[in-house]
Amino acid sequence: MAEIRNRRNSRYNKKKPTNHWFRNLFLIFSAVGLFMFASYMGYLDYNVRNQFEGKRWAIPARVYANPVELYAGRALSPAKFEALLNILHYRLDAGLSSEGSYFKKGSEITVKTRAFAFWDQHQPSMSMQLSFIESGIEKITDLTNTQDVAIIRMDPVQIGSFYPTIKEDRVLIKLEEAPDTLVKGLLASEDRDFYQHFGVSLKGIARAMWTNVRAGGMVQGGSTITQQLVKNFYLTNERRLSRKVKEALMALILEYRYTKNEILEAYLNEIYLGQNGSSAVHGFGLASEFYFGSTLKDLPMEQVASLVALVRGPSEYDPRRFPERALQRRNLVLNEMATEGYITTNEANEAIAKPLNIIPRMQRSSNRYPGFLDLVKRQLKQDYREEDLTSQGLRIFTTLDTQIQDVLEKTVANKLTQLEKTPRVNNLETAVIVTRRDSGEVTALTSGRENLAGGFNRALDAVRPIGSLIKPAIYLTALEYPEKYTITTRVSDSTIVVKGQNGTDWIPKNYDHREHGSVALHTALAKSYNLATVRVGMDIGVAKVANTLKNMGVTRPLDLFPSLLLGAASLTPIEVTQMYQTLAGDGFSTPIKSIRAVVDTDGKQLQSYPFTVKQAVDPAATYIINTMLQEVMHEGTGRSAYSSFPENYGLAGKTGTTNDAKDSWFAGYTGDYLSVVWIGRDDNKSIGLTGSTGALPIWTSLMQQISTQPVNLFPPDNVNLVWVEPGSGLLTRKGCGGGKEYPYISGSEPTAYSNCGQETLDQDKSWFEDFFDSDTQQTEPGQNESVPQPQ
Repeated sequence: MAEIRNRRNSRYNKKKPTNHWFRNLFLIFSAVGLFMFASYMGYLDYNVRNQFEGKRWAIPARVYANPVELYAGRALSPAKFEALLNILHYRLDAGLSSEGSYFKKGSEITVKTRAFAFWDQHQPSMSMQLSFIESGIEKITDLTNTQDVAIIRMDPVQIGSFYPTIKEDRVLIKLEEAPDTLVKGLLASEDRDFYQHFGVSLKGIARAMWTNVRAGGMVQGGSTITQQLVKNFYLTNERRLSRKVKEALMALILEYRYTKNEILEAYLNEIYLGQNGSSAVHGFGLASEFYFGSTLKDLPMEQVASLVALVRGPSEYDPRRFPERALQRRNLVLNEMATEGYITTNEANEAIAKPLNIIPRMQRSSNRYPGFLDLVKRQLKQDYREEDLTSQGLRIFTTLDTQIQDVLEKTVANKLTQLEKTPRVNNLETAVIVTRRDSGEVTALTSGRENLAGGFNRALDAVRPIGSLIKPAIYLTALEYPEKYTITTRVSDSTIVVKGQNGTDWIPKNYDHREHGSVALHTALAKSYNLATVRVGMDIGVAKVANTLKNMGVTRPLDLFPSLLLGAASLTPIEVTQMYQTLAGDGFSTPIKSIRAVVDTDGKQLQSYPFTVKQAVDPAATYIINTMLQEVMHEGTGRSAYSSFPENYGLAGKTGTTNDAKDSWFAGYTGDYLSVVWIGRDDNKSIGLTGSTGALPIWTSLMQQISTQPVNLFPPDNVNLVWVEPGSGLLTRKGCGGGKEYPYISGSEPTAYSNCGQETLDQDKSWFEDFFDSDTQQTEPGQNESVPQPQ
């Protein structure tokens, strides 16, 4: 019995085999998890290093207007100079405590300029005093040494940027360039343990929670500066636990890989601090300009604190929308700086007592002058790729004069409104281009009455018939054959029938539907007679006229039909400008340009656009044409312009009107500027305006405001100026028979004299001969005086 019981006990007490499946499964899952975590950390590490060490930001290209040059004698009023300072966001400050400040006293304006790196030199900041008289700047004095300044450039106006797909903008700064108050303000309000933690601060999280509980609201965050950089630089703003864990892991990697100063510098350039239209404002460098119109290094402590206050929420603490809220947050930052011992209590109180002093919203968008910027970008694309323009941080210096551009836009708006008060005149559009007469640099351009970004650029793309604007090219071609055509050659302004190849006849008409008989060549152009022009053009040949247009800069293919002679050729306003630039350049072609230089982020000049010039057409014939264009303005279709100019201003220009008055043109120049104006409708309907009644008033108003130099034409050596009787075309004398002085290419001037001229010539000849006959009689030996005999 006992044996049976023992056997039973041994059977029940037999040790069961150990089951390890749970432990093994746990170890397997742990190994897989560890491997996945390590792989994930490796992936995060790769992403952190790849972006942080590579090209961190796509920096848009910045486009600048032409800098304003100041010198004694420049015709610039104190009001216009102060307006320029306001555009540049200079601040009124009698103490000139920082760059970009000025004050005015009587007829003097004292300025502390900003240092600026131009394409050709770095110009340091200067404290200077400008003295004004009625005619402009009397003198400029350097206040550091009381010496007169010969010339100085103001920092240029930024007129736009070329952005990448994601429209972010920033001005990169180095850590050593950041004000000490900025770093201390960030440490005091955002991350007091920045130089002690390893990317995540449990102490900071606990302190933030306690502070927020005591304040009864969110006044302090628990994220470190490193975490904030990760969120802005690598992640999105989604509020999920997984995103927060990823942020913490990447912060640890960032701290392991890079120094505290490298992290802080990246943070200063990356943090989002506001919105300028569709463009995001990133970094303290750009934010200082956006909110205060000044460089970061020049900001006083209270303004630096205002920027630090934005870190917590750029929208919530936007000082333009919520000034009281922004002021409270700024003051909290200042108090925290005092609590941490970075500043004294007195310094904090003094800063707290000061207002925000936020400037009006700066217009740094890419569409400030969209028509002109479109021209700049098209010219840049000849040398640069699109990605270079939107990500390399290039600085592009252009030829735009913002003061002329603003005058142009106001003039267009006012004049179009006036013109549309005329019955049946409405829905007008326009394009205007202004260049410097001597260089072909575009100083202003408007692509339409609204000049909107992304709209149709009429200045560059509106291909319209040019009407009578083509006539100077026809007469220029004729004058290149001086043995046949001169300025006073008589041409018939009578009906002409031109046989077409298809058997149809072309019978052109004058605008007034009248014939004017035999007229001088200069009169035919001044009065814009169509019939005389067609006769001249058909005589010299349409192909030769087309070749002249090509030499003048027209590259568009032209149909060689007789109707070309009356402007059936369609060109854009920019092409017309290039054509007339050659006339304004006395026969020498200067390519129209909008860019002066391109500079990279290191200040190295990548591309320059030097002044180039070449002879395009005969200078002698061009000189004669220009005198004829002056007659257009004095006695022809452009004479109304002299209601706004002195009679001796020498204006030169030509009106243009197309069939059914669908297009109104004017192209003309003064001593300093060439302007081309087009008016029409986008639906190509009649506007009921001629070149004289539509485009010319805009041209006159604009040029009267911007031009300071009359036209002075200088004849080439092979051009002779002779007095001619207008009616007969015969030689005469000054003051005789209503004679006028006309230019002729040497050898082509008249040889016969009019009756008045012949009488004067006979009188002069008689006096001349009598003088020499008398002289001969007085000196001939053997008559009235004895001849000494040889000894």
